Amino acid sequence: MFEDHANTIWLVHVATTIFLVGLIWVVQVVHYPLFALVGTERFHDYWRSHTRLITWLVAPTMLTEVGSGVLLFFVRPSGLSLSVLVFAFGLIIVIWLSTWFVQVPCHERLGRRFEPATLRRLVRTNWIRTVAWTIRGGLLLTQTWNLIRLPVV
Repeated sequence: MFEDHANTIWLVHVATTIFLVGLIWVVQVVHYPLFALVGTERFHDYWRSHTRLITWLVAPTMLTEVGSGVLLFFVRPSGLSLSVLVFAFGLIIVIWLSTWFVQVPCHERLGRRFEPATLRRLVRTNWIRTVAWTIRGGLLLTQTWNLIRLPVV
């Protein structure tokens, strides 16, 4: 069913990852550090707005990334190594585990009340996702470069 669309699935996968690489860097370097400057009185409103708005960007893109990643195990573009695909998908697992078991609990705690220590933990541990997505982005772009350099058959 999807065999004829392997290249399209790959491009969707790469595009979602590259989008998420940019987004995670903005969150890591801009949004999370700015949480500390909001002040205790307005923090909850700011946090709630950030969470609501960022979810509209992050959730569908992460779901698309994981969905297209799963599909690629069934239909791979010619020349795409299975070992690269496995490693890249392993990074998705790292990202999702970090999100659900580290960053989400920090956000839930911050949603109840501002705690500088929890914010520091959120910023510090978010480097897990930032680095993992950055490695994924570089790996997928390298693979894309290798795929387009293949001779046309």
